[in-house]
Amino acid sequence: MITPTYLKPGDKIGLVAPARKISVEEISKAIEFITLEGFQVEYSPDLFASNNQFGGTDIQRKNSFQEMLDNPEIKAILAVRGGYGSVRIIDDIDFTLFKKNPKWICGFSDVTVFHSHIHSNYKIETLHCTMPFSINDDLFSKNNIRYMIDALTGRELKYNTTPHSLNRYGEASGIVIGGNLSILYSLIGSLSDINTDNKILLIEDVDEYLYHIDRMMMNLKRSGKLANLAGIIVGGMTEMNDNTIPFGKSAEEIVAEHCAEYSFPVCFNFPVGHGEKNFAIRLGQITGLKVDSNGGYIFQK
Repeated sequence: MITPTYLKPGDKIGLVAPARKISVEEISKAIEFITLEGFQVEYSPDLFASNNQFGGTDIQRKNSFQEMLDNPEIKAILAVRGGYGSVRIIDDIDFTLFKKNPKWICGFSDVTVFHSHIHSNYKIETLHCTMPFSINDDLFSKNNIRYMIDALTGRELKYNTTPHSLNRYGEASGIVIGGNLSILYSLIGSLSDINTDNKILLIEDVDEYLYHIDRMMMNLKRSGKLANLAGIIVGGMTEMNDNTIPFGKSAEEIVAEHCAEYSFPVCFNFPVGHGEKNFAIRLGQITGLKVDSNGGYIFQK
């Protein structure tokens, strides 16, 4: 795997909206926090474009992303929010200059499209982290920004999580991949699909029906993506929905059920995803995972 150059104070971070639209007001606090951390923020006027729910037309969003990708002064590209839309532009983006001069692609949720595509096709690390839309004037937001900056500047990342009744104990070391479960499910069989063999899989999701979670986990199992894993990190399963006739299991219980026949460690309730806490994880990087009676321990150098 190739590690993009880590950032230093004064470097430029480019903002893009590859999915849902955004307003100036919705990202002003994040820009303030990032600037206070010592970095410059740049974006094109099309960042605030609107086309129904999207942040501009497919062409506008693609061109804005391409502009940041090709600009040598931009050291990291941060998606301002998720939603839906990245998959509509991913195949039209030219990664030629990016391959020659890799930079950090950052975000979570719908940005999983970029994480997976870049991992599978270019073997370049990316950053799963908070996004400007999620930033408010509170302690969680400030900490989430700092987690992102720590990751972008090359600091060691050490996270401890609280014990969970469904945790499966064990230790693993391997490249961490993944992101939003719904997006990973939607990419199977495409050019952006990921190979999970001997890797640590990170999954999280939001606003899904419990039977959808079961359907997606069944797909991961039947497509062989669970069989040879080194481990699983389960992030937030946030704001799950149920039918009038209950499914009968929580999202975490569904994941545990489908992992039961395997022996790899499983860490639940890792603070990543759509909750208040969103730890930064460098995807594509060798990661240590330990799960025991004290909870989960995740480590990246």
